[in-house]
Formats: sequence, C-alpha cells, structure tokens
Amino acid sequence: MTSLYTPSSSQFQGARGHRSSIESRLDAYLGINEMFEIGSLRHGTGVWLHSDADYMVSLKGVMPGSPFTMLNKVKETLQARFASTRIVISRPAVVCYFSDGVVEIVPAYPSDSGYWIANPASGWMKSHPKSHNRYVADVNSKHGGAVKTLARQVKVWKYRRDVPISSCYIEMRAAKHLDGESGYSPLWDLYLSLKKMHDAGLAALNDPTGLGSRFGACSSDSNKSIALSKLGTAVTRALKAKDYDNAGKNSEAVEQLKLLFNK
Repeated sequence: MTSLYTPSSSQFQGARGHRSSIESRLDAYLGINEMFEIGSLRHGTGVWLHSDADYMVSLKGVMPGSPFTMLNKVKETLQARFASTRIVISRPAVVCYFSDGVVEIVPAYPSDSGYWIANPASGWMKSHPKSHNRYVADVNSKHGGAVKTLARQVKVWKYRRDVPISSCYIEMRAAKHLDGESGYSPLWDLYLSLKKMHDAGLAALNDPTGLGSRFGACSSDSNKSIALSKLGTAVTRALKAKDYDNAGKNSEAVEQLKLLFNK
C-alpha cells in the first residue's frame, strides 16, 4: 500500500520550477539569507497527490513582534508577482497554488541557534529543520528505512480520512517512536504510533533533538477535537488489523486496513 502513495520523481517537478522566481522576488523586496528545502520533500516522506514542495526562507532584517506581520509581507510580495495565482496564509507557511504544483514557503528569522517561525497555534516557535532532518535520517537508517515508511502510512491515513493533524507532527512522532524501538514490525508499529498520539491527547511534542520548540499537532482546539475522534477510530482499526494478522486471519486484517485508510 505504501508504494502506491510514494511520489514519483516528477511529482514535485512543476512546483520546484517556481523556486528561483520565488527566491528572486523575496530577495529583491524583503531580503533573504537563504532558501532551502524542508519537510516531506526533503525527508522523503511525501504522499502522492497530497504533499507539496516545502521551502524555508530565512529573511533579513529585524524580526517583527508578530509573526502575522512577517506572513502578510511575504504573501503580499508574492501575490504582487504572481497575480493570477491563489496565495494564502496557512501558519506557519504561505501557500502558493500554482497550476502545475503547490509550493509552501515557511518564512523565518535566523537566531543564534535555528530559526524563528510562526507557531501554528499562536506566537513564535523555534525550529531547527536541518537538525530535524538529520535526526529523522539517523533513526530511519537505524531501522532500514522504516521511519519514512511509517510516517508515510500515517500521512496517508491523515489525507484519506481528512484528519487535521500537522504532517510535521506525524513525522516527528513516527521518528521518536521508532527511536525507542529495537526493531520494526509494520502492523505493530502502525498501531503503536497511532495509539501513542491518541494516549497523549495530541499534546505538543517536545523536540526530540532537544533544540527547538514543541511540535504542535493541530491549529485549533476544534481541529484537535475532530482529529482525536478520528484518531480513536484509527487506533481501534489498527489494533484489529494487527490482532487478525497475528491470528493468521489475513483477509480480516486487510478489511480493517481498508477501513483504516478509507480504501
């Protein structure tokens, strides 16, 4: 199932093609230090037809008191350049819906350690995307690629069931879960990763690297309520799939997985 949702090498081609024009525009009007790939595009955990091309843009100048000031400036600057493109703010990003691909720009201000970005809930949060990438890559290597597989599976559930949970939160939860495991068992770890999120009540996750701010799961209390309800159902179905598989009841296990992933 996971392979069906693994993006092809060309999926991000159109979106990536806008990078230079976005970078030039922001540098000319706002001033930038650097622009680099982040998120599922960088980590290799994207989902076919759902994931976007994500970039962080480190801005020059003095960080404003409110992240909304930063987000609005970036949106207005890009909208003036790409007048016919729908551009919206979806904290912590400014999202550009180009006809050939979606590009998410996460504006940030550099600090002595990491970057300050808009917190999906409110205010500012510290982010260390380069360190997070190394963390995910290290745990993924430890388990022979399992982190990327597990993260993609949970993201597929998120998209197929329309669950309002941050993809970054899912990815870091998957990495942290497997970081504490000695091995990987697909159905068992799928169940455990969902259960741990549910048991935690989708509470913010402490940065596993110990460097940055906590990772928030949802952008609002109402979204968290929706997500927890759907997560509870997912835990039940994942548990049944695991138990049926252990009992050698493969067809029953497959049916539960179909329900889980809305197939």
